[in-house]
Amino acid sequence: MAVQTQEITIAHSPDSDDAFMFYALAKDKLDTRGLTVHQVLKDIQSLNQDAINGRYEVSAISFAAYPLVKERYKLMPCGASMGDNYGPMVIAKPGVTAENLKGKTVAIPGKLTTAYLTMQLWQPGLTVVEVPFDQIIDYVVAGKADAGLIIHEGQLMFQESGLELIVDLGVWWQKETGLPLPLGGNVVRKDLGDKMVKEVTDLFKSAIVFALEHRQDALDYAMTFARDMKRELADKFVGMYVNELTVDYGERGRKAVTKLFEMAFEKGITTELIVPEFVD
Repeated sequence: MAVQTQEITIAHSPDSDDAFMFYALAKDKLDTRGLTVHQVLKDIQSLNQDAINGRYEVSAISFAAYPLVKERYKLMPCGASMGDNYGPMVIAKPGVTAENLKGKTVAIPGKLTTAYLTMQLWQPGLTVVEVPFDQIIDYVVAGKADAGLIIHEGQLMFQESGLELIVDLGVWWQKETGLPLPLGGNVVRKDLGDKMVKEVTDLFKSAIVFALEHRQDALDYAMTFARDMKRELADKFVGMYVNELTVDYGERGRKAVTKLFEMAFEKGITTELIVPEFVD
């Protein structure tokens, strides 16, 4: 009897850490059991917006966007990017400090990003301008904003542009909570049905495990998305955001996600207390 093929689209960002995770699926390294997997690559702000509209069966999103998609999607317990005592950074030219940031303009990678949510928890009420994440460092260097909130590879490269660190929000979060900072997660659409939701989640987890077990091959693939980063730096970046917490959040990771929404509610950033719903 022929296997019935079903198709799903997985949407993720064109970053080296996401590419590393999806290497096995992109290069047909896994038995997908009759499931045809398509990949769509978009920046995280676009992915958040698409998830709000329920566009893709599986998508990477910012945890900050989860409250807006929770009716349609469940959180996968794998595939998360969590900063364990590191994370998004607020950077600026010399002379700008945490104390004099009020009244200045901060370039941010999007209002739906967890980086921005965490910055609001750290210091509410800052003036912001939205700038594509890979242009923020240049934007600050050019004097178009007083400071920048950087994510992705910029965290390892900003000093080359003469900028200084004001705060590492992952370090701040760790001091506040003792937990890793949940930044990006993956969601799967509930209307696929419980059986398919579980199958897709298991497949994605297998892809992450495969990448970690075939690190050099997966890194070769990830390097094609690394935006001129040297291999050593790309390896370090991938290691920061693809690790045991990515394979499975575990109790610590789930606590961290719950804590993020609790703090957002306590600080009045969200109007309801969000309780995350995970795929079992």
